[in-house]
Amino acid sequence: MLVGRLVDSALQAQLQTALLAHLSGSDIAHDLAHVQRVWANARVIANNEARGDRRILIAAAYLHDLVSLPKDHPQRHTSSTLSAQAAEPILATLGYSKDETAQVAHAITTHSYSANIPPETIEAEILQDADRLDALGAIGIARTFAVSGALGRPIYDPADPFAKHRSLNDKEFAIDHWPQKLLQLPQLMNTETGKALAAERLAPMQDFLEQLASELGETVPQDWLP
Repeated sequence: MLVGRLVDSALQAQLQTALLAHLSGSDIAHDLAHVQRVWANARVIANNEARGDRRILIAAAYLHDLVSLPKDHPQRHTSSTLSAQAAEPILATLGYSKDETAQVAHAITTHSYSANIPPETIEAEILQDADRLDALGAIGIARTFAVSGALGRPIYDPADPFAKHRSLNDKEFAIDHWPQKLLQLPQLMNTETGKALAAERLAPMQDFLEQLASELGETVPQDWLP
């Protein structure tokens, strides 16, 4: 693929305009800032790996969350498929070919953790890694509690903060989302660059857990720490 092909600034502006027309403003974890970070992550990965078509990547990055159903929605796992469908007419107006549109749609469809659809192209692998990186590190910590707060979920279970005597349940407690999903993401990365960046971002999350445990007079279970 043409990793060296430059992305026209006009195309980026058009994609941003299309995105903003779909954003409701109520989902602070999947807003314009999130999309811009994902695109930045994708560029870093593509450059380091020397692979990936920038024209496909930028469209997939900007349009991957056109539809973002709430975390507690029963059809949450369909968000990426719905986003891919919503992206197709936008891509047509921007001059994307049928083949390019199919590539972008595949990357969007497979980026989602909850959809559990394996990526089959390098662009899809890069987008998936780039999106998952935004769930880690300082931003990941902030997003966890922003989303949980919006859903009315407490930070932890006062009776058993680290689920030592109960089953993990991230639908009830924010911190449970870390061992159930986020702390597993580094080992699920597709690219070598994604793996390296994920490992870096895991460190502050581990520090946060240790500090939280200390303040609560607890210890972090060993199986929470990769």
